[in-house]
Amino acid sequence: MKSITIKGSKRESVGKSATKALRNAGRVPYVLYGGGEPLHFDAPELDFSKLVYTPNAHTVKIQLEGGDKIDAILQDIQFHPLTDKILHVDFYRLFDNKEISMNIPVKIEGAAPGVLNSGGVLSLNKRKLRVKALPKDLPDFIIANISKLELGNKLYTSELQTETFAILHPDNTVVCQVRTSRASIKLDADLDPDQTQEEGAEATEAAAEN
Repeated sequence: MKSITIKGSKRESVGKSATKALRNAGRVPYVLYGGGEPLHFDAPELDFSKLVYTPNAHTVKIQLEGGDKIDAILQDIQFHPLTDKILHVDFYRLFDNKEISMNIPVKIEGAAPGVLNSGGVLSLNKRKLRVKALPKDLPDFIIANISKLELGNKLYTSELQTETFAILHPDNTVVCQVRTSRASIKLDADLDPDQTQEEGAEATEAAAEN
């Protein structure tokens, strides 16, 4: 999985006034959990843009003053309710021999016959899936191959499981499916010959009775 580097400075004070001063200076306070006592740092807000404002999944390499580097993942983030500015970020430290859980985006691959040949519509039910794996086995994305999906077919999480990571959803969770489009349903109803004949017969009978 791709990693984004964030340069951090250790915080000596974690009080409200110190935190406010950091934010006014364009910096974001964050806490690193895992491996003992939480560590408090801050970093420029711009450093978080590639990590936060993207649909992709990334790990983080926190580069500290003095040259130390710590691998981590984003655990939680708080935004200002009005301005959407980043207020606080929580990270969780990664260890090579310890599995972690993370949301991974789903990437569609292939073309569904139910869409190409039958006028169906592809519906993506899960844009991200929760997986569990060792850090080295975390994928950048999960491939959902739809090349065998006919009209009415569904792709389940059980079909995406691999030996390198576990998907933390029930096996019958629908990832995507090919549905009949509303336009097709309406068109079929408008052009249904049986329905037209029935309506014509009813009209003939009504005329005869009158």
